[in-house]
Amino acid sequence: MRIGLLTGGGDAPGLNGIIESVGKSLIKDGHEVIGVIDGFEGIFNQNIKPLTLNDLHGLHALAGTYIGTSNKTGTKGREEEFLAGYKKLSLDGLVVAGGDGTFSALTPFKQQIPIIGVPKTIDNDLNGTDITFGYDTACSVVSEAVDALRATANAHKRVIFVEVMGRTAGWIALGGGLAAYSDVILIPERPFSKELLLKFINDKKQQQRGMICVVSEGAFPVGGQPEVAFTVEGSPQKERFGGMAERLSQWVMREAKWESRHVVLGHLQRSKPPTTTDRFLTLAMGVQVAKMVNENDWHKAAVYKNGVVTKTDLSELMQPARLINPNHHWISFAEQLGIFI
Repeated sequence: MRIGLLTGGGDAPGLNGIIESVGKSLIKDGHEVIGVIDGFEGIFNQNIKPLTLNDLHGLHALAGTYIGTSNKTGTKGREEEFLAGYKKLSLDGLVVAGGDGTFSALTPFKQQIPIIGVPKTIDNDLNGTDITFGYDTACSVVSEAVDALRATANAHKRVIFVEVMGRTAGWIALGGGLAAYSDVILIPERPFSKELLLKFINDKKQQQRGMICVVSEGAFPVGGQPEVAFTVEGSPQKERFGGMAERLSQWVMREAKWESRHVVLGHLQRSKPPTTTDRFLTLAMGVQVAKMVNENDWHKAAVYKNGVVTKTDLSELMQPARLINPNHHWISFAEQLGIFI
């Protein structure tokens, strides 16, 4: 068969691992693999690249995506154009690595386009899978940054706020913050009390030289709302959150009289080569995808559940975001360690 391979939405460490594992597995089984360049744009613009074993070799170790991606182009209002573009490529099916937005945009074509999905988001907030690739790598970036920044915080007797990704789900802040034993972790699911946070900071000021706080970009105080840093017109998700770390840093200097700084990790969380954990995950998912193609088992997704890579209905990935449960055991871990959360 002639199988299209497409990566949509924001990039995530491990996308190249999916490309290599899917591509090599399918080529081994005698299929032709066609890279669709820049996500949905490649369908609209007829921009493709046949993938060879030589193209694929070693991709798993690289960040980014070899075939490009886009989080600015959707299918809404352009359904007929998209379907016509797909048909012109003479593909027998699409393997798509993306998030809920990518798969929702493909829903209108369920009857016309055979699709196999691979859940992708570093935010780790997709339903239907226990974990998404790229999340472990993003957490490692956060934990390494916190460990490094703690040295300068202690050297200068400062509070440092580290802002990380997480619009509505705080998995990166929680995972990365816990791994680095951050003093404070602020996540969207738990609006924080400024009064209690200030008391916590004042108490810490008497006990230690420096302090590290990990803040999700979507975190906000009780009675407040997330900070909107800027908007991207034409994007399916045009409001981009950010700025809470800077606001809190200024607030601490004003209210606690403790010198403070802020650091925004931003795209550093996307740009690191995948960890061994993410490499194993994408390798297993790629092999599972090839098996599904060979069995003509379409409209399913390769997911990680209960310790193994398996498959589930594609619709499972389009449920509401998987947020952090208030009773999640990681929350209790943080509280037991004396972390403000």
